[in-house]
Amino acid sequence: MVEFRVRSGVPADLPVLADVFRRASLSNSGDAAALRAHPDALLLTDNAVIEGRTRVATQAGDRIVGFATMLRVGDTFELEDMFVDPDWMRQGIGRLLVRDAMVIALRQNVPRIDVTANPHAFAFYENVGFVHDGRVETAFGHGSRMHLDIAREV
Repeated sequence: MVEFRVRSGVPADLPVLADVFRRASLSNSGDAAALRAHPDALLLTDNAVIEGRTRVATQAGDRIVGFATMLRVGDTFELEDMFVDPDWMRQGIGRLLVRDAMVIALRQNVPRIDVTANPHAFAFYENVGFVHDGRVETAFGHGSRMHLDIAREV
């Protein structure tokens, strides 16, 4: 069994994070054509890493296999990004990143995490405990607003 860890992202991670972001984004055939038509949507900015809002999942030897970015918005966290390297999908990394976000939220007394899920990620978010709040329109079609209430014991 492979062991994964989560740590804070650092600027030196940016080239690998950008690669994971691009490859994970394009790995979904339902999104690939729209993203290729808007190549600027495939560029990861460094803001979240520099601001300390990115958590990075790693495998042995500190190999980056995924990441998540959160933003504090009032009394909640917005899960802005969550991407897993396509070579490492379906191995619990996304679940690990959500759990890490829950622990951080609990430590900071943030009672809720919100996310806008695209249709391809909806089942994942539902499986890790997010609740559907309604449909929203995004730059690339419809999505689902979802939330996860943080229990006092994670």
